[in-house]
Amino acid sequence: MSASRTTKSDKANSSRPNRIFFDGRLNLEQQRKRAKDLLRALRGGNRTAQQRFVDANHPIGAAGFADIRLADAQLVIARENGFASWPKLKNHIDRITEQNRQISSGNPPVLDTKRTLHLRCGSDIRNGLGIAGFVGDFLEFADPFCQGPVPDLPLDEFISVRADFIASGYHITPKDALARSKREYAALNRLDQYDHVVLWFEHDGYDQLILAFLMDFIATARPATRIELISVGAIPGVERFIGLGQLSPELLIWCWENHRVSVTDAMLETGRTAWKAIRSAMPDALEKFIQTGTSALPHLIPALERHIAELPDPQSGLGLTQKLVLQIARDHGPLPVGKIYAHLMRSYDPLPYLADLMFWSEIQTMMHCKSPLFTLSDNPDQHWPTRILTITATGSDTLAGNQNFLDNFTTTRWVGGIEVTPETGGVFY
Repeated sequence: MSASRTTKSDKANSSRPNRIFFDGRLNLEQQRKRAKDLLRALRGGNRTAQQRFVDANHPIGAAGFADIRLADAQLVIARENGFASWPKLKNHIDRITEQNRQISSGNPPVLDTKRTLHLRCGSDIRNGLGIAGFVGDFLEFADPFCQGPVPDLPLDEFISVRADFIASGYHITPKDALARSKREYAALNRLDQYDHVVLWFEHDGYDQLILAFLMDFIATARPATRIELISVGAIPGVERFIGLGQLSPELLIWCWENHRVSVTDAMLETGRTAWKAIRSAMPDALEKFIQTGTSALPHLIPALERHIAELPDPQSGLGLTQKLVLQIARDHGPLPVGKIYAHLMRSYDPLPYLADLMFWSEIQTMMHCKSPLFTLSDNPDQHWPTRILTITATGSDTLAGNQNFLDNFTTTRWVGGIEVTPETGGVFY
C-alpha cells in the first residue's frame, strides 16, 4: 500500500490518537444532565459556571444570576454545542437518533445513487459511507501535497516528482509508488462516467491543498457531470474536530444534508489561483493570495496560513511543526514519539493535518543536522511510536531562538514549491 493511500487513512483509524476524538453522536439525556449540573453550580456561586453564561452570550450573564432557571442553563449548553437554542439542539439529536435507528434496523435512508462518485483524499470514510446507506462508488485521491516538493511542472513530470518523494519519504518501493500515483491521477479522468460527483473534504492543510489541485484539474478538464463539494470545518458538539474520519455514519449524513453545495466557477477559479501560488518557488504569491481573504472556498485561507507557517522562523529557522515537536518535548520531558504525536493532534497544533506516517517523516527530516535537536532511544528496530524522544541542549537553544536550525540542517525540505535549504537561510526574496 502506498503512502499516498495510508497517510489520510491513518488519520482516522486506530493507528493514531484520532480514536479518542468524539464521533459527534450527542446524547440528549447527557446534555440534560449537563444543564442541571451547570444550574446547580451556578446557584452555588461557581465562578466558572458564571463565566460560561457570559461566554455563551446569555442575557442573564449581564443582568445577574438571581433568577436563574433550568431553561437558561439549557440555552448555554445548546450554544456551547454550536446551536442557537435548546430546541434546535434537541431537533438535531432527535434526527441523528432516528438515522441511527434506521441504520441499525437495516433500512438506512436513500441518499445517493449508483451513478454517484464519492471522491475523498483518503479511505477513512469509505466504510462509514456504506454503513450510512450511500451506494455510489468511492474514489481515493490522496497525494499529500502538504509534504514534499510541489513544483510547477507539466503533469507527467509532476507525478514523477511526487512519486519519488512518496517513495523516499514513506519508504515505499519507487516502482510501486510511481505506478500507484499514476493510477490515482488517471482515475480523475473518469469523472465523466458518473452523473454526480461529490468531493468530501475537511478544513485542514492536507485536504485543502488537495482540494485546490482538484479545483484546478476540474476547471481545466471541465467534466460534463454535476459536481458538488462537502467542506467541513466544525461539527455540532465536537470540541476538537480533526477530520471526517472521526465521525459516525449518522454525522456523515449530517454533512451530506448540511454542507453539500454545487461547485461554482468562483470555487474553480479560487482553487486555480491557490494551486498556482502553492507551486510557486517563492512565498510572495501565496502570501498575496492569503491576503485576499477569498471566501469562495471558506476553509482554504486558514489552511494556507497553517501551510505557510512551515516556512522557517527567522529567529529559530524552525517550521511550525518542528517548533511544536520541540515544545512538546520540552514541556513534557522524554516521551515516546507516539505520545508527542498525540499531544500535537490534541492540543498543540492550531490546525492539525499530519497523519502518523507523515509525522514520522517530519521527525526523520529533523534528524538531518550536524548537532541533534533530540535523541531517540537506541533500538532502531523498535516500532517508531514507542521510541523515546528527548530534547537536547541544541534543541532547547534552537527553540529559544539562540541558534538557527538552518545553520545546523544538512538536507532539503519543501513547503509546496518552496525549497528550504541551509543555503537559503530562510530568506526567499
